[in-house]
This record gives sequence, structure tokens and C-alpha cells, in this order.
Amino acid sequence: MAKLTPYQVHVRDIPVHRHFVVPAEDVGAWVAGLPMRDALGAPTPDPDAGHGEADLELYADGDHVFASGTFEGYLHVACSRCVEPVKLVIDERLMITFMPRAQMPADHDEVQAKPGKPGEEDEGVEVETEDLDLFPYDGDIVDLEPLFREQFVLAIPYAPLCKEDCKGLCPQCGIDRNSATCRCEPPIDPRLAPLKGLKIPS
Repeated sequence: MAKLTPYQVHVRDIPVHRHFVVPAEDVGAWVAGLPMRDALGAPTPDPDAGHGEADLELYADGDHVFASGTFEGYLHVACSRCVEPVKLVIDERLMITFMPRAQMPADHDEVQAKPGKPGEEDEGVEVETEDLDLFPYDGDIVDLEPLFREQFVLAIPYAPLCKEDCKGLCPQCGIDRNSATCRCEPPIDPRLAPLKGLKIPS
């Protein structure tokens, strides 16, 4: 029998309480390739990529497995203005349903985006609105890695900021305007460039 990974739980062991730890090595691998992560130019592996811990109660109802508890952690990405490191803190309450892959809705993403109205009948698996956080599992092993990976990826906003009033980098010389000043002038609109040397008679 193959050895379980640190994020896997055997169905036969449920119900069970588990504490999971996500090391920086995994965090770095999961968010690699995302623009605001790669902009840091961090080493690989990065010992300061982030960290996570989950305290979960796992229990079952038939072949549906439920995970309830907390997920806390952090990760580092680049500020979208000055490219300095930004620490994003994660503090989530989780209530997740794991379902055999064969029972998953035909289009899970569509089900999450457009849950049916109360009272509507739908063919196939019935999915309650509160159970929209669905993950599949295969055989008799529930793998929580996709759940933990999602917590880090979704924690990254479109344009993370080190602070709300970050001044960013000078587009001409690249100096960090939060810590220094420069004498660069705003670029001239190319359409107005021919008028730069024009002298208007008084």
C-alpha cells in the first residue's frame, strides 16, 4: 500500500481530528508562476515563501466527507506598485465537502457560480447552496492538498499593495518613491512633442 502524503486522510480513519502544517517549500511551489509572486525574484526553494496551518474535524455521511475548521497562514508577494515584499495574512473558517469524483456535478464551476434557486429540481447529484465548496476524492483517499493550495492562490489580490498610499517606482529612473525622490519630469505626450521648442511671440 502506498504511503499517504502529509495532506491525505484514509476514509477508514474518519471521523478524525487532524492538524496540518504547510511548509514554505509547498507554498512556494503552489504560487510559482503567479505574476505578483514571480516579481519578487525570490529563490527556489524560498524559505520565506509562506506558511500555513489547519485544524480540521473530518467526518462522513455516506460517501460524502466533510472538513470543518480553521486555516491560518501567510505568504509573501510583490507590491504591484513598488515591487517590495507584501505579507498577506490568511485567516479562514472552512466548511468543505469532499465527494467521489464520479458524483461531482457535470460542470462544477458553473454550479459554484450559478447555484439553483430553492425548490428547483435538477438531474443528477443534488448540491445544496451551503455545500458549494466541493472537492473530489478518488478511491478511499481524501487529499486536502488542492484545498490548501487554493487558500494561498485565492489570498493574492489582483493588485496587492504594501500600503494604501504606496507611491510606486519612478517610471523613468526606477527609484522607489516611498524612500527617495528624483528629479525626473513626467514624460511629454508624443502628440505634443513638436510644440516643445515652439516660441509664442508676445
